[in-house]
Amino acid sequence: MSDTVQVLLQYGYVVLFAFVLAEQIGLPIPAVPVLLGVGALAGTGRMSLALALGAALAASLPPDLVWYELGRRRGGRILGLLCRVSLEPDSCVRRAENLFMRRGRKALLIAKFFPGLSTIAPPLAGVVGVGRWQFLLLDSAGLIIWAGAWMSLGYVFSDALELVASRAARLGNYVLVIAGAVLAAYVLVKYIQRRRFFRSLRIARITPDELKRRLDAGDADLVVIDTRSALDVDTAPYTIPGALWIAAEEMDRRGHEVPRDREIVLYCT
Repeated sequence: MSDTVQVLLQYGYVVLFAFVLAEQIGLPIPAVPVLLGVGALAGTGRMSLALALGAALAASLPPDLVWYELGRRRGGRILGLLCRVSLEPDSCVRRAENLFMRRGRKALLIAKFFPGLSTIAPPLAGVVGVGRWQFLLLDSAGLIIWAGAWMSLGYVFSDALELVASRAARLGNYVLVIAGAVLAAYVLVKYIQRRRFFRSLRIARITPDELKRRLDAGDADLVVIDTRSALDVDTAPYTIPGALWIAAEEMDRRGHEVPRDREIVLYCT
């Protein structure tokens, strides 16, 4: 039996708690492999699915509630903070907003299945005004659905997962080295993409002072387009005077409204 299985047998609920907590805080540490392993061990009668769900719930609810309260009290500023520290700053908040626009509050039931969105969804729920008790109910149900689905998958395929674990045991510490290298490579690629994104913004941006100066001067060669989502506009209904509102996801459909013979300035926050 592999060292990993031994650790799960001895400290399974603690390991599960730690991995779920890390993922909900926003660290790039996936909890799914641990959920699968716990489910496989439950399938052989060596762990309890009920206790495992309890551990996952205890790890997820406190950070989710903190993010929710921050979103409720700090609004868009906390979303901006999460976006700045995210490995995918160009889309982290927008994807969560689009999910809320399509699914409403029920988005909390499926948000944990989307990497990155599980951290963004709680503060966004606070921003859009989901009630505290409704949030706790939906967030808890979402956690049970998410963790239960992965643990059930491990439970059903416990024999196959045990075979994989035994094969991995023959490789010894090389498995940990490979897993660590894959995780490090993923973080490095996302970091490089993030730096390129910010570099492109620095090259193609106009300062607020310069934009105000040109607008005050009545620059007829300039058109400003507000690309914020409907949720952003509802939360902060302030806009640059004269700006045309076309949400980013509607740009393809409404692209004909954008003047082609003028200098275009886009803003999203």
